[in-house]
Amino acid sequence: MRKALAALSVLAVAAIMAPAAWAGSPHFIKSAFTVTRSDDTLTVSGKEAGLGDESQIHVVLSATALCINNGGKHPKAVNKASVNAQGDFPVQNGKADFTLSVTAVFQPSCSPPMTVEFTDVTVTDTTNGLTQKFPGTF
Repeated sequence: MRKALAALSVLAVAAIMAPAAWAGSPHFIKSAFTVTRSDDTLTVSGKEAGLGDESQIHVVLSATALCINNGGKHPKAVNKASVNAQGDFPVQNGKADFTLSVTAVFQPSCSPPMTVEFTDVTVTDTTNGLTQKFPGTF
């Protein structure tokens, strides 16, 4: 009887502790981020770890696109646009890799010699409430 009670106690403790063992500590791997611009498109790739037993994460990329003239100036307030992209990414072994791209579209178009620049670049994992901001212009 004592052995059965001891075994039952061990199982009860294991059942209580099991969820804690699967819980993660989500965080971005900051050294794994890349932010690149090619013409009118901004692409951000990154990695998140410590995800425990989650099956997927939802990631949002947001930025401000500016149309800049060849003098380095932002000529019109209308040539500014908020852009964003989002996606669901699978978690494998507690980690998730993601890549999101946004393309700026302006009316009138931002044609040469003017170029597109991106500022206020932010990546957010809405599943875990994580945000990573990228200062500067891309």
